[in-house]
Amino acid sequence: MRGFVWGRAAGAALCLGLLAACSGSSGGGGTETPSPGGTETPGGTAASAPGGTAAGGASPVKGKVIVLDPGHNGGNASHPEEINKQVFVGNGHKPCNTTGTSTPDGFSEHAFTWDLANRLAKVLRNEGAEVTLTREDDTGVGPCVTERAAIANRAGADATLSIHADGAAASGHGFHVIVPLPVGKNKGIVDDSLRLGLAIRDAYRAGTGMPFATYIGKDGLDRRDDLGGLNLSTVPAAFIECGNMSNPEDAAKMSSASFRQRMADSLAQGFQNYFQ
Repeated sequence: MRGFVWGRAAGAALCLGLLAACSGSSGGGGTETPSPGGTETPGGTAASAPGGTAAGGASPVKGKVIVLDPGHNGGNASHPEEINKQVFVGNGHKPCNTTGTSTPDGFSEHAFTWDLANRLAKVLRNEGAEVTLTREDDTGVGPCVTERAAIANRAGADATLSIHADGAAASGHGFHVIVPLPVGKNKGIVDDSLRLGLAIRDAYRAGTGMPFATYIGKDGLDRRDDLGGLNLSTVPAAFIECGNMSNPEDAAKMSSASFRQRMADSLAQGFQNYFQ
């Protein structure tokens, strides 16, 4: 997600911020409609939900408030005046949001994150979680990084996860999870955010078989203080780069509807492990 405000700035991508209510941007409470890149219906059935629930027992996510933040938005590229406006991210200013990246075949990051977030939301809802998305569709603009963080904060979320795909050099592959460094208002959630990030990292690796990123971070984990969504969060928050869209092998996996379902089930397992 090199073009994303939470991620490192991409060379060719337009810069946006991650949350600050952009005019024409969507708010929380996304739907579960499918998005481009596959024909399968987003979300698994209860039978396909990840393990972690004891026989006859309640899922660890039951009753938990979870906010999912699918990176970017489909209308961002056509509204540079909105996504490039500067917003305060806790320790400086950044653009509101970015356009994101895409695979060599043209499968966009915003479509990927929208599809995956809806699949994950359905699995978690089947397990009894209360799930909100930070945008309502894949055709709007924004919202800015500040507003995305604010949606989770206002909801009093038990955990929030920002979902992205990277646009690094094609030679690099694998995924990584980003967790916050203390910046100011997020100081109280840094430890829990690390615990969330590790749970997501371990479950994603185990469930998808994808390796840790070869080009950034250490053991699939990166700690940063330049991402607005993490800096401004007052609830446990993590950020996942699900793979490198520039890498042919990673791109093929992210372009597969069935593999995206596998990603969703793995991320849901990560939430279950975090709440156990």
